[in-house]
Amino acid sequence: MDKVLVMGIGNLLLTDDGVGVHAAQTLAGESWPENVTIMEAGTFTQDVFYLFKGFAHVLILDIVHGHAGPGTVYRLSESQLVDNEKQRLSIHDIDLLDSLRMAEMLHGSRPRLTVMGMEPADYTSWSMELSPAVRERFPAYLDEVRKEILRLSRQYAGNDPGTTC
Repeated sequence: MDKVLVMGIGNLLLTDDGVGVHAAQTLAGESWPENVTIMEAGTFTQDVFYLFKGFAHVLILDIVHGHAGPGTVYRLSESQLVDNEKQRLSIHDIDLLDSLRMAEMLHGSRPRLTVMGMEPADYTSWSMELSPAVRERFPAYLDEVRKEILRLSRQYAGNDPGTTC
């Protein structure tokens, strides 16, 4: 298993809640190494466990409520999500952790998890546009996500001798 799944989650109809889906849409139009798959999952994170089969790592793109100001970019490991309740994703986080457990029960293994998130300014208003504060920081968020995708791709392709799987 050397494949990396990049999954944008969120609701495009609720302003910044859709930041992960917006990011996945942008990134899907770019060129990536063969071991990288980019997809949108919307808000159905509990129903995606079957998609994890064959992936070594899942990189989730979503909003994160870290209370550091709109547009703040976060990189969180699975243990940080489980161990620190202050580091909460959007409403999708519990379903996602459950999906990982279901994938392990179904397939006998499951991928590792990393979340690249962004602090929302507005995730309750009806709009398909990002808020001005998040839209301004969106290019920097995408740059950080691109770096993480390439790092994970190299790690699992065996091209990063300093990192073990």
